[in-house]
Amino acid sequence: MLTKSFIPTLLLAAWLPLAQAEEFAIDPTHTYASFEIDHLGFSTQRGQFNRSSGIVEFDPEGKTGRIDISIDVASLDTGFELRDKVLRGESWFNAKDHPYIFFRSQTLIFTDERLSAVDGILVMLGEVRPLRLDISRFKCGFNLAKRQHGCGADATGVLRRSDFGLSNGLPFIGDEVRLRIQVEAYRP
Repeated sequence: MLTKSFIPTLLLAAWLPLAQAEEFAIDPTHTYASFEIDHLGFSTQRGQFNRSSGIVEFDPEGKTGRIDISIDVASLDTGFELRDKVLRGESWFNAKDHPYIFFRSQTLIFTDERLSAVDGILVMLGEVRPLRLDISRFKCGFNLAKRQHGCGADATGVLRRSDFGLSNGLPFIGDEVRLRIQVEAYRP
């Protein structure tokens, strides 16, 4: 049984691991979510979202942190404007009613001292599903070109679009989507 005096202590204990975390703002000029999907078995179609925002909190000593990324659906770009308009429309991503895709981390996973994966949730078209992002590159340090301290990563994950209600064109257009996110974030 939790006592009234125990609850503030519990809340403080839950907050303490992040107290040492540094906060970084997502750099929208170096952060893109891109995707790959099978097209009729003939080719792999690719696209990206050109606008994103969010924050990264990271404590390398405590191996804790969090990642919150918002992806602007209206910035979808496959290199073909007519297809982009269709994909942004009501039958697909419905950018008018669902203007953002969100990723929020739940657990940072380390292999030895290296961040190797992030388990979190993806929110798209009002559906919430778990998503693991594998980290192939991760670095924090001073960026000489920007003259700022920051962190960057390359992340990949796989999702099924039908889990989010995107069943158009199945089975001709693939259900499996390979998601790639390159991210850089710097101290505000």
